Amino acid sequence: MKNEKNIAILKEMAESVRTCMFTTFSSGGEFGSRPMGTAKIEDDGSLWFYTNEYSPKSKEISKENNVLLAYSDPSNNTYLTVKGKAELVDDKVRKEAYFSPFIKAWFPDGTEDPRLILIKVIPEEAEYWDASASKIVVLFSMLKAVVTGDTPNLGKHDTIKF
Repeated sequence: MKNEKNIAILKEMAESVRTCMFTTFSSGGEFGSRPMGTAKIEDDGSLWFYTNEYSPKSKEISKENNVLLAYSDPSNNTYLTVKGKAELVDDKVRKEAYFSPFIKAWFPDGTEDPRLILIKVIPEEAEYWDASASKIVVLFSMLKAVVTGDTPNLGKHDTIKF
């Protein structure tokens, strides 16, 4: 039950933003980040992305599969980071099921493009901040904290495991 609740939180927050900063690690221990659109989040919590099989990130995932995804929606004051394991998956059924016209900009031949491959991220842990109350409520909480010396209540913050 707890895992279902955590997956629901993950899906709700990530699907509302769709684009994350996808961070990989090189064999030299360096970070590489780039914006990527989430193609699908399955009911088991796995996150799917399209990529070029021959890209640097694909090579990095092949050697070091720990990744970090950072979703941010400043207009709603919600933030989510996901730590997980990534793998490259060549699955024709999923390629077709998750494909959108947006992906065609990078892969003009669609799902038949020989460079097209999927990245599956299996989440291990996520941390989120959700202060989606109106900006006036957030501002009031901050002002109250300044006056009282208390810490402002800026919404929910939690770390969840999968």
